[in-house]
Amino acid sequence: MRYREGADVDTSGVQDRRGGGGGRGGGRGLAVGGGGLGVVGLIVVVLFQVLGGGGGSGGGSSSALSDVLGGLQQGQTADNTALEAACQDGEDANSSVDCATAANIDSIQDYWEQTLDGYVRTDTVFFSGQVQTRCGGATSGSGPFYCPADQLVYIDLSFFDDLQSRFGAEGGLFVNAYVIAHEYGHHVQNLLGTNAQVQPGETGPTSGTVRLELQADCYAGTWADHAETVPDASGQPLIAEITQADIDGALDAAGRIGDDFIQTELGGGTVDQYAFTHGSSEQRQRWFTTGYESGDPNACDTFGTDDLG
Repeated sequence: MRYREGADVDTSGVQDRRGGGGGRGGGRGLAVGGGGLGVVGLIVVVLFQVLGGGGGSGGGSSSALSDVLGGLQQGQTADNTALEAACQDGEDANSSVDCATAANIDSIQDYWEQTLDGYVRTDTVFFSGQVQTRCGGATSGSGPFYCPADQLVYIDLSFFDDLQSRFGAEGGLFVNAYVIAHEYGHHVQNLLGTNAQVQPGETGPTSGTVRLELQADCYAGTWADHAETVPDASGQPLIAEITQADIDGALDAAGRIGDDFIQTELGGGTVDQYAFTHGSSEQRQRWFTTGYESGDPNACDTFGTDDLG
């Protein structure tokens, strides 16, 4: 993966809270985990309890959501000064994970803004150690996640290292981009009200929670298909090149965060399909590929098929 030299890197889509503490606390609504690590207790369970009820179709219109959108919890601060200074252009993105992640966030949101009518941009929160959200407290061990209650994506960037060291993934800038694109897939689902189709606590190979996660993988694939052509504010693509090796790396990562792989390699060694919350390795790879090969979010209707793979 390579970013266009001379391209501006916009860090305004990031709230850098790595120096702002965090803390645990109550919340109204559980986060949507995107990393696929829930089987071994490393990610927040996929449940929904949207503010005031209603199944998650709010899309940012309620006053409760607008009150907290982009807001900080008590004791937290966001300071983007260092990030802005370090991340000026595409060359910085090519050499820095922080800057590449900021660039990916911008590209992904440019894509959805140009693809989905009514898309509302939102921020990604960089945190370290622990963080407070409207969905409750979370730690680095939670992996990356999206909180519908405040419509923010959260990630401790050390997760990218964990993908390689703990899960044996190949890693790389595009693998990192796939993770972020998956989380923004959850934001799209929240805006569209897709959450309303999911029963809280439902698990299993064809459950609503699995369908939600596979759709987010597919949405990530659609962005990947368009990433080299999505124009930024200058009218030129921010991302200059995505290679087949990059796609292969994303598929490798998707395979290593499938429920069956995690249960076998990091859990008790026994596959229990009835406990699935994210889908099997094969399913995750299939739906990312579906999005990538079609480039069409309409091809990502995991709720309208009996064949999830």
